[in-house]
Amino acid sequence: MGIFKNWTRFEIGWLLTFTLINIYLFFAWSDSLLGFISSISGMLCVVLVAKGKIANYYFGIVQTLTYAYIAYGYGLYGEVMLNALFYFPVQFIGIYLWKKNKTEQGVKGEDVIVKSLTKTGWFYTLLSILILTIGYGFFLKYLGGNLVWTDSATNVLSIAAQILMLKRYTEQWLLWISVNILSIFLWLGALISQGGNEVSMLVMWSAFLVNSIYGYVNWRKLSIKQIQEAA
Repeated sequence: MGIFKNWTRFEIGWLLTFTLINIYLFFAWSDSLLGFISSISGMLCVVLVAKGKIANYYFGIVQTLTYAYIAYGYGLYGEVMLNALFYFPVQFIGIYLWKKNKTEQGVKGEDVIVKSLTKTGWFYTLLSILILTIGYGFFLKYLGGNLVWTDSATNVLSIAAQILMLKRYTEQWLLWISVNILSIFLWLGALISQGGNEVSMLVMWSAFLVNSIYGYVNWRKLSIKQIQEAA
């Protein structure tokens, strides 16, 4: 598929750095094999999203299933439902939708046409996020979950970001940045309160944060480039 062609030095260095950190944690901290697989597949997934590559969804299939299993062990039921019931099936939808919206260059490069939200679109997106976060938080509290409000916020923001991603909106990355910051605190709180050796989850979300910032910058460039080429 040529998914590793045309990578920048930053992208190669970013992926190599966090891969080496995960390998170190796996041996030095006796991290779990499942956590290692989830973190590596997740990092490959998000960097390919940032590059606008359809292949991201194949790694996403692996990451969502392994991550859901790990989150279940920590009582993060919102994360479990999000990944097993939403993210996993959405990977297949994403493959279909992105293949239907390739650029002419995308026949080989797998780049997709990107879009931007209007002010009205932003208003309804943020209003929906607020209402759903409150409602889902009470539901997770009823289930007896841990860190329910942070769990709820990360899940609702993730769903909103994923929908924007499926529709190829650049603003998805601003939501992913929020998700990644909240997820770092979520797992930090879970590891401190419950123990465990899934330090790779913190590394993974930190890597996601770096990538989401890069993804926003890169998609903005893609959007400007595509507008200029269409003119």
